[in-house]
Amino acid sequence: MSLFKKLFGLADEASDDNKDKDASPFNPDQKVSSDELFTSNFKKNGGKFLYCENLEEIKEQFLNILEENDWFECDVLCFDTKLFYLLDENKLNYTKKEKSKFMLSSCENLIADDGSVFLTSNQIKHFKPHELPTNMVVFARTSQILQSKSDGLREIKKSYDKNYPTNITTIKYFEKVKEEDFLNYGSAAKNLYLLLLEDQLHE
Repeated sequence: MSLFKKLFGLADEASDDNKDKDASPFNPDQKVSSDELFTSNFKKNGGKFLYCENLEEIKEQFLNILEENDWFECDVLCFDTKLFYLLDENKLNYTKKEKSKFMLSSCENLIADDGSVFLTSNQIKHFKPHELPTNMVVFARTSQILQSKSDGLREIKKSYDKNYPTNITTIKYFEKVKEEDFLNYGSAAKNLYLLLLEDQLHE
């Protein structure tokens, strides 16, 4: 059984008391996995998390997102040709114009330490986060979850030997930041859905 099955299955229904015990300061040696840490931090940041076991579930969840937001018959910003099939199946127009209803994208990695989504010019070209649509749907795989941004940079360096991507950034805030929260001042908050595909087994 994968860790995400445990997180979103019956294990997710465990009492808060038990969870508090697990996170107790009296258990300092207990290590939280990267998957679990990312899930927790991503949700704290306001992200909408949709775990999928296969591509059929990806298609179903994507359709659910469209229905929930009434995003049919609209323009979608998408630079990843591998994701065009999701748009074609739902008769959506893919465009390269930033003023679209939402953006559909892959990502480089998911960062557990702060629950952020790691993007580069491969996904967003030259655009800065605040120039992208407020609404985003990101497709990722469980194997893309890494512990830190440093791990993410190392993975990018390893993956792109010569054609090193530019415009490297992370998106971390997925809901409107409160005015009094000065630490988050200037952040580009996104209404972000994460379609996470299981592609590795966990003990």
